[in-house]
Amino acid sequence: MTDPLIRTRDLVKVYRVGDNDIHALAGVSVDIARGESLAVMGPSGSGKSTFMNLLGCLDRPSSGEYLLGGQRVSELAGDALAATRNRNIGFVFQNFNLLARTSALENVELPLVYAGVAAQDRRARALEMLARVGLAARAGHLPQQLSGGQQQRVAIARALVTRPVMLLADEPTGALDSRTSLEIMALFQELNRQGITLLVVTHEADVARFARRVLRFLDGKVIADQANAAPADAQRLLEIEAAAAA
Repeated sequence: MTDPLIRTRDLVKVYRVGDNDIHALAGVSVDIARGESLAVMGPSGSGKSTFMNLLGCLDRPSSGEYLLGGQRVSELAGDALAATRNRNIGFVFQNFNLLARTSALENVELPLVYAGVAAQDRRARALEMLARVGLAARAGHLPQQLSGGQQQRVAIARALVTRPVMLLADEPTGALDSRTSLEIMALFQELNRQGITLLVVTHEADVARFARRVLRFLDGKVIADQANAAPADAQRLLEIEAAAAA
């Protein structure tokens, strides 16, 4: 049996707030295979965002074990943790986080600038990723010249440009209308079919239905881990909408 991409064992995260200890995660043990698509759900304060931050190497657990591709990430710190994050993980957020006075192409190039990739290679890879998300023709546009959905596609291209093995998306459709949200989920499903491991943090059941597995958090624990044998097909739903409108 192939080892999972992600393995956590008794993962705990405690924050000190004043004189109180806040247990954001209280012993989470999860395996995630390469190529899976997961939705992580739960109310505010349930631990789902803390879980994503730990998987994304944005923070370290208070205790427990986290292995990413067999590497004990929970034991890394500083530059080693950042290097693992930059090499393996792409991030997509609700509010896009694009630089306002920088073109779509330059926004996508940015992670490669930090990685020290030569200018010619940066440009070629950024153009490739913009084409992959359907925005090659918008490479020179500023964010303010793009729709919300197009801005999110630029953010997804930026997340993919380092060729990560995993994409972490935190409420990626929260700032989008329903049709644009469907378009973004169709893109995520296509990327997942191409081999990207996808984890989407969401409080919306309409988003979770596109995942093949759903983790539900409450009080820092996983209270349900359910397979979705028949996830909704976002591209098919778009086609049905288009046919109905014709």
